[in-house]
Amino acid sequence: PVKFIATEPTACPTMTKGIYTYDHGDTARLTPLLKMHTLGHDFVPAPIHAGGLRYHGDAPTLCLLVNEGIVKARAYIQTEVFEAAELFTRAEGVVLAPEPAHAVKAVIDEALKCKETGESKTIFFLGCGHGHFDMKAYEDFLEKKLPAYEYPKEAVEQSIKRLKELYPWLDTLPY
Repeated sequence: PVKFIATEPTACPTMTKGIYTYDHGDTARLTPLLKMHTLGHDFVPAPIHAGGLRYHGDAPTLCLLVNEGIVKARAYIQTEVFEAAELFTRAEGVVLAPEPAHAVKAVIDEALKCKETGESKTIFFLGCGHGHFDMKAYEDFLEKKLPAYEYPKEAVEQSIKRLKELYPWLDTLPY
């Protein structure tokens, strides 16, 4: 069996803390409503978040796959992600951007799980993007200035409440 895992930061947890509903793809509400996992179109990430994954939603196709259970979603704290990225860099000689480093964190977790259970499996990940524009984030991580941060559940709830006040009929849709 094939297992798909989508990863994201705990600072912007659209798939793991957001709700699956219709929302705008932009903060100005100019796009049509798209069904996706969303933190609410008025979501603003904390300024301490080091990665570029700052969008309030995700691609509708990915969200459908997550909602149907075909893809599992995992959120990671940015310090754990940078630890995994550092290990990857030391082993492979490639500095990853924070975005694919989330996938590397999941790969390491899966490999360690296999080591514990004795299971043998092929683990494949998509590593897209170098970290050349993220050196300040790496510097902050190495100097222990990068905080472990999780976006508060209460902030998600407030944003979703505002979305439902704007569109009270969202929960009545049959699809």
